[in-house]
Amino acid sequence: MDAYERITRNAAEVVTEEEVRALADDPDGKRAYVGYEPSGVLHIGHLLTANKLIDLQDVGFDVTILLADVHAYLNDKGSFEEIRETAERMQEQFLAYGLDEDATEFRYGSEFQSDEDYVLDLHALERETSLSRAERAMSEIQSGDTARVSQAVYPLMQALDIEYLDVDLAVGGMEQRKVHMLARDVLPKTGYDAPTCLHTPLIADLTSGEGKMSSSTGVSITMEDSTDEIAEKVNSAFCPPTADPEGDLENPVLQIFEYHVFPRVERVVVERPEQYGGDLSYDAYEELEADLESGELHPADAKSALATYLDDLIAPGRERLAALRE
Repeated sequence: MDAYERITRNAAEVVTEEEVRALADDPDGKRAYVGYEPSGVLHIGHLLTANKLIDLQDVGFDVTILLADVHAYLNDKGSFEEIRETAERMQEQFLAYGLDEDATEFRYGSEFQSDEDYVLDLHALERETSLSRAERAMSEIQSGDTARVSQAVYPLMQALDIEYLDVDLAVGGMEQRKVHMLARDVLPKTGYDAPTCLHTPLIADLTSGEGKMSSSTGVSITMEDSTDEIAEKVNSAFCPPTADPEGDLENPVLQIFEYHVFPRVERVVVERPEQYGGDLSYDAYEELEADLESGELHPADAKSALATYLDDLIAPGRERLAALRE
């Protein structure tokens, strides 16, 4: 797998392909960034983008993780003291999950977002952006029926962060696409380059296969979950015997295998009693998907294996959280 293939593996979209290929031609020392609101314990939605950061580090990128404390404050996620405590725990979990500490820089938004130059640039973006354009970009973070001014400023700050963190590649889930497209539109109007972007897929709700997995609604798998809790959540997950359920549904069990497990392990083994055919081994996600489609792999066996592999991935972060509480 060459650098471009590793960079784009499991990406839903890159903007633009030409720009990403140029980065892949000489990735050593290039810088990628993801911003996270410190709003709670990491869940596997966060960790999907973390998997991509690990891919990028493997080909030579340095990674910046913005622990967006000011954004969290604007989004009413607590006091600055509470938000900072959450951010410190998140930092430990990212490193426990597998990010290379030597190639990972953690930044707080409050380190630079009150500087005069930043504030003046933010005002310049405000002059260049219509309210309706800002509202479209903020749709993923708006809560309630009434939009607040802070929520309109939020995506403009996200756009400006890309410039002030001096990164070559902005990474985020598909829910960040509107913000990144806003950044590509407005940053050049204030004299900055349009950012190159990479978007990861979204994992569907675990129990229904609808929409997007969220820690605030529905069931999500987090780094606080015990082995038994992971098994319980996975065993109750929506998992029809197909990768393409009817309607707008997704199979979240297969999604987690594809986007979380296979990027981190060389081979997946599904353990089964001999009376049911014995163990099944897969070197690639497509093989597992094909066996589920054909009926060779039963959804219950797929779930059992998934719970085991997820627990292995999450255990180091769970242990760090426990150590921080002691």
